[in-house]
Amino acid sequence: MERRSLLTGLAAVGAASLLGCSNEGDDPRPTRSPSPSDSPTPAPSTTSTPSPRAGTPRVDREIATGLAVPWGIAFLDDGDALVSLRDEGRIVRVPRDGQPSRVGTIAGAAGVTGGEGGLLGLAIPPDDPRTLFAYVTTSTDDRVVRMSLSGRGIGTPRPILTGIPIGSRHHGGRLLFDDEGLLYVSTGDAGNAPLAQDRGSLSGKILRIDQDGKAARGNPFGNRTWSYGHRNIEGLAFDERRRLWAAEFGDKAADELNLIQRGGNHGWPQVEGRSDDAGLINPKVTWGTDQCSPAGIAITGSTAFIGALQGECLFAVPLDGTDAGKPKAHFAGRYGRIRSVTVAPDGALWVTTSNRDGRGDVRRGDDRILRVTV
Repeated sequence: MERRSLLTGLAAVGAASLLGCSNEGDDPRPTRSPSPSDSPTPAPSTTSTPSPRAGTPRVDREIATGLAVPWGIAFLDDGDALVSLRDEGRIVRVPRDGQPSRVGTIAGAAGVTGGEGGLLGLAIPPDDPRTLFAYVTTSTDDRVVRMSLSGRGIGTPRPILTGIPIGSRHHGGRLLFDDEGLLYVSTGDAGNAPLAQDRGSLSGKILRIDQDGKAARGNPFGNRTWSYGHRNIEGLAFDERRRLWAAEFGDKAADELNLIQRGGNHGWPQVEGRSDDAGLINPKVTWGTDQCSPAGIAITGSTAFIGALQGECLFAVPLDGTDAGKPKAHFAGRYGRIRSVTVAPDGALWVTTSNRDGRGDVRRGDDRILRVTV
């Protein structure tokens, strides 16, 4: 059954119960840090012709305005999207044309203006269009919940993974399904940096779980941890060879674009940016923390597009296999803080602003979702 038929009338009904932080620059000067010896997530062994570089991004139109901190985006089969509003705990349906409408509220989602938690990532599994997953901050923890989707709205959220430590910052929050229906979950260090190096902790990690919240078969340490040593990841994306890339907030030295390795230690809190330690995975690109604050990431063809909060731009980073080239900033200062970037079913990018998050200058019409063609 298609999502379109399942969600007819979804916009009209609301239901539910349950329930990064660097110095978030118009003139960024990133440095390239290729590390060919890194061993990324295994990719298919077949060869293929590389996809062409994406063209120059252009804002085609504003899809929606007047939203309060749009964070997660999950597309339906008809091209509409479900979007989470971080501080309000609400999910809205955003059509390709027309006005957003309320779908439901996750009761207990603890969002605070100026903080970083709340209703964050959304994801719909590739094999089950009737189910929605969300990453939620509560008063006691961060957690992943699942709920049904139907023409009546969203069902009661059921927690599948609880106990992710919380603090006032560094919640992570991005959800991403692979083709097998396994869910990748990014978590922050909750302001307690040593937890990122504890492979048994849920903090400062990329987790890989099944749809019941259990550790996926084949995980490197026999638990939910897929990679560790992360400070705060708000962006996850696969490239065309199914390699996993992540955008990560630094502290005082370097924001990062990382190619994730199964079982890899990405260094935090020992290092930010590159290291000579053979046991640590080096980032592919770094920025100064006043130049980027990378949030969402989307990959189309052989280009990664990264939303920059502090940098107030959309970075385009050319990818060449496991290497990354020099980023180029687009829309610098034009729309303010940019949070999420997602590839829509028609190939365009949906890009959200984040000026109402307590850290930006609110502009008339904020926050908005932009349709960007490349």
